[in-house]
Order: sequence, then structure tokens, then C-alpha cells
Amino acid sequence: MRNFLLLIFTVFIFFTLSAQKEQVGTVIKDSLYSKNLENQMGENPKRSISVYLPPNYSSTNKRYPVIYFLHGFLNDDNLINPMKELLDYALAAQKIKPFILVIPDQKTTYDGSFYSNTGIFGNWEDFTSIDLVTYMDTNYRTLAKKDSRGITGHSMGGYGAIKIAMKHPDIFCAVYAISPGALAIVREYGPNSDSYVQYDKAETIEDLSKTYFGKVILAFARSWSANASNAPFFCDVPFSYEGETLKVNEAIIKKWHANMPFYMVSDYIDNLNKLNAIKLDWGRNAGERFTIQCKMFSQALENVGVEHFSEEYIGTHTSNIYTKEGRIPQQVLPFFDYYLDFD
Repeated sequence: MRNFLLLIFTVFIFFTLSAQKEQVGTVIKDSLYSKNLENQMGENPKRSISVYLPPNYSSTNKRYPVIYFLHGFLNDDNLINPMKELLDYALAAQKIKPFILVIPDQKTTYDGSFYSNTGIFGNWEDFTSIDLVTYMDTNYRTLAKKDSRGITGHSMGGYGAIKIAMKHPDIFCAVYAISPGALAIVREYGPNSDSYVQYDKAETIEDLSKTYFGKVILAFARSWSANASNAPFFCDVPFSYEGETLKVNEAIIKKWHANMPFYMVSDYIDNLNKLNAIKLDWGRNAGERFTIQCKMFSQALENVGVEHFSEEYIGTHTSNIYTKEGRIPQQVLPFFDYYLDFD
């Protein structure tokens, strides 16, 4: 009898531990070579991608929706490490049904691709919306349809998520932008800031690296107005100075406007209306360049009748996001649970 009870206890412990283990997802480090990223400027066309697979993925034949998460400026796909804990928590708390999450590394030598087709520095939009999605659908058990794909991201990644969703509603059905940047030319992105003075004074990449917004302007310009004949930075900017006199390059402004979502709304109304859901949020104390442009973009959507959600919350550009009480498990993931097709 004693041996029988010991056997029952052992079996109970085994199945308890197995059940607990199955509730934890798995992170796969993968990579993808993209012909769309082949370039003449030394950017690596082979990109690492981090994939979160839900519990029980390896023991079933089930297919899953996919959420594509785009990282911010200066960041890379190492975000998968803190994200895994949040994903496991959200699943255990039943805030979302099982899904696959993908974070592609799009950090460049100039710190951020802005998920844009640059030509000479690589076509990062095509890599994200075509190559990455095709690779995931081919190599993982995804639900390979637009209604089961969502795209999100933080800061530069929020910008990328909005722009890619605007341009590819045939690939993604829902977008959630977390404190997106680069939506419009405001504050430090504009000519009345010191950013272009810093840019003009710089003679090397190392000079620009000493100033945060100098690096941002370089990344904008390489993403939206690359120019292989304009050394040493191989790009053009919309504003410059001769002494204290501001010079405006209208042709370059048009190129930037064609890539900044606030100015793109009127050209993409039909595409925006094809999306199942659009949401953006931002921290009240994130700084005026974020709060202003997010409000501008939301107002532009409202003005043309595009249904969407926008929310200002108490926080900064980085606080109350990557915690169990933060935006990702409490807002972002439940949003996709509601709007993605899990069937």
C-alpha cells in the first residue's frame, strides 16, 4: 500500500511539473538572409530574428496567429528577453490566447532603419512586410492570412508599425503603435531646433554620434532621402544653414513627408479603412515631440473618418510599458487577442 501511494504521489508530481513546464513559451534565435537588404553601404543583409513560440508548440500541430514587434531606435532584438516573461504572464493570466511573436533585428550602422525602403542602404520595409512574413509562414506553423497577423512596436518601432500597416493592409489586419515617433516634423525634428545646426557642424559619423538628435536626423535622412553621391553621410536633409540663415530644400521635404504618417493619411485613406483596428498610445510625460505628433496623427485620422483608438496615459516614453502592470500585457496583447483571428 505504501509503495502504491508513493507511486501515485510520484505520478502526481510528474504531471504537475509537466503541466507547469508546458505553460512556459520557448524563444528561438533564428536568422534570415534578405535580397531586399542587399546594399552598397555595408549594412548586413543577414538579420537575426527572435521568435517566441507559445507553450505546447512542439507537442501539437496547431497553427497560430503572429504578432510582429518592431524595436525602437538604438535597440535590437534582445527585447525578446524581457518580453518572454511578459508573454508567459499574459498567457497564464488568460489575457491572450496562444500566439507566435517575432522581433526582427533592424538596427543599422546608423542605429535605426526606420523600417523604410532606402535604396542604397537596403529596403527595410520590404524585408519586414514581405521577406520576414514569408519566412515565418514557410518555417513556422502560422495562420498564414492577414486576419491572423498583427504588427506593433515601440517608438521607432511604433512608427514602423503604423507606416507598414498603412501601406500593407493586405498583409496585416491590425496595428498598435506604442509611443510612436517620426510621425511629423515637430520640435527636435524641425528647423527651429538645434538638430540641424549639430548636423551641419558634424564632419564625421563620430561627430554626429556625440549628439542624440544629430544621429536621429542622420537616420531619418538615410532612411528617406539617401544619396550615394553626397559624401560623407550619403544622404540629404531638408533644412540647413548658411551662417544663421535657414535654407529649405523643398524636394527633400516632399520625400520626408512621403514617409511620415501624419502627411501620408490623405493618400492612404482606403488602406487605413481596410485595417480591422488601429490604436496608438503615448505617455503624458514623454516629451512634447511625442505628445504633439501623436495627437496630430490621431486628429488627422479623425478628420478623414478613419476609426481608431488613441490614448494618453500617465507615464514617460519608456515607463509603464515593459512591466506586468504596463501597456504591453495590459493593453497591447489584449488588443490583438480581440482583433486577430485565432481560428
